[in-house]
Amino acid sequence: MSRRIWKTLRKPLFVLTGGFDKFYLNRDVSKPSLVSHSNWQKYLYEKGNKKGMRILEIGSREVTGKSDARERLDQATYVGFDYYPGNNVDIVGDAHKLSSYFKEGEQFDIIFCSACFEHFAMPWIVATEIAKLLKIGGEVIVETHFSFVTHERPWNFFQFSDMGLKVLFSPALGFECIDVGMSNPIVGRFSSLADKYLRYRPLLGLYCHSEFLGKKVTEVKDFNWEKIDITEVVGGTKYPKPRTNAD
Repeated sequence: MSRRIWKTLRKPLFVLTGGFDKFYLNRDVSKPSLVSHSNWQKYLYEKGNKKGMRILEIGSREVTGKSDARERLDQATYVGFDYYPGNNVDIVGDAHKLSSYFKEGEQFDIIFCSACFEHFAMPWIVATEIAKLLKIGGEVIVETHFSFVTHERPWNFFQFSDMGLKVLFSPALGFECIDVGMSNPIVGRFSSLADKYLRYRPLLGLYCHSEFLGKKVTEVKDFNWEKIDITEVVGGTKYPKPRTNAD
């Protein structure tokens, strides 16, 4: 099929098939009301662009386009942090050792990170470092991927569900969840190259982005993941019961 014909047909085809897209959603997944992929920046700028606010962006280097964060946060004190030097970077360093680049007692009102958590080799360590640098009452905003193409390899390590982000920033680490969810549903299926029993089967519950907004409510001294009981991070939830034919 020529490119011209495809361009002519694709919109009507997508409109026709769009009515079936809800089939691929998961009833248990909600879209964040405050920090979904399309509106987390609006929340950040309205909340943070005020005199006296100190804001840290982790992964601030301009990689896929120009960042307007510094301009949109011109009333606040904005600090850009990244592993590599480049445009929009104030401090170069390793996010796994984030707190070591700042003076003792130096903290922020908001720390945010967009499309970077999937590139951290040890994201649980980064979460701990974020907690060290947030003020009590300060907020963390994380926007990352749940289901997405493999990219920026070999540094493409993890993908996160909304539940995964809640575990990283759980009450055990001193956080209260304000808003969490996943956005931008994906319609998927196994390809003809998959194992025979899987070929062409639809994949439900795929979402491109996952987002988390949390508030630091308490200071946890000497936090150590190895000393945490799993019940402290799963929030009283239980593994679901096996499905039966009657379900």
